[in-house]
Amino acid sequence: MESLCLAPTPGKDFFQEGGEWTLAISEKRKKEVVGEYQDWFEKSKAVILTEYTGLSMKDMDALRTKVREAGGEFHVLKNTLAQKAFEDAGYQAPSDFFEGSTAAGFAFQDAPALAKTMTDFAKTAEFLKVKGGYLQNRPMSAAQVSALANLPPLPVMRAQLLGTILAPASQLARTLAEPARQIAAVLKGYADQDAATEPVS
Repeated sequence: MESLCLAPTPGKDFFQEGGEWTLAISEKRKKEVVGEYQDWFEKSKAVILTEYTGLSMKDMDALRTKVREAGGEFHVLKNTLAQKAFEDAGYQAPSDFFEGSTAAGFAFQDAPALAKTMTDFAKTAEFLKVKGGYLQNRPMSAAQVSALANLPPLPVMRAQLLGTILAPASQLARTLAEPARQIAAVLKGYADQDAATEPVS
């Protein structure tokens, strides 16, 4: 049987400083964990993947709290099962996303807020490194995660998008001609995701 980093209760993961806490599990349990991962992916507006080897329990708990405050959850993942869950859910799964230790932040409410929380934490925590992530089912590099983190919070973004839509045609053309294509691509993907999940009144 293969070892697994288990998450027996929401927001809690077994891990050791500098590595994973290993427990032998059955094939049935593996399928259950893959299903749990898929459920998190499907509910998420974005997923931010990190390497956490060497991160202390104190720092892990602090990050988990900050992610929760941003409307998300932070979980340690088992690489082989997480990669399978991504692929089964229709995600591209770059191999370097699932090397070394892997923990993920799941944005259940606001993708830019989660990205900012995790990138800011990584700047101050020596042992947390952002690998990349996903917006909808599209992979993002670490640089694109940083671009997402620099976007304004969701309420501000909505106001800005509305202002752009209502702007005169000449102003709209200038806005669309801005050279920051990478951030614009991330913004469009997030706006499309938010529109798709918006309830019909």
